Amino acid sequence: MSDKPSPFTPQQALEFMQKMWNPFGLLMPPSAPGMAPAAPPFPNPLTMFATLDPTEIDKKIGELRVIENWLTMSLNFMQMSIKTLELQKASLEALRAGAAAPAEPAPTPKKSRAKESE
Repeated sequence: MSDKPSPFTPQQALEFMQKMWNPFGLLMPPSAPGMAPAAPPFPNPLTMFATLDPTEIDKKIGELRVIENWLTMSLNFMQMSIKTLELQKASLEALRAGAAAPAEPAPTPKKSRAKESE
């Protein structure tokens, strides 16, 4: 492990993340006298509704639909991966059961009652 100091303090990292989530700084909490200005709230849901321009709203709808499609694709990929692993597990269990079956002696067939009565 190196003894070099980290390039960011935890406070700087938190401020960076808050700026990413709330780039416009809407609804900044008031700071106490003598203290540094407060960082923006983390995250601020009002940034989605900051505009009343229909073209901006259409643009935001388009962006959110792209994100929705990406998430749906990711979900479908995850479900397919799970099903593939389940099938792989079932196949391996069937192969192991098939390989273990010849090792065990086969049960001897019982004579039918019709042959015994003759």
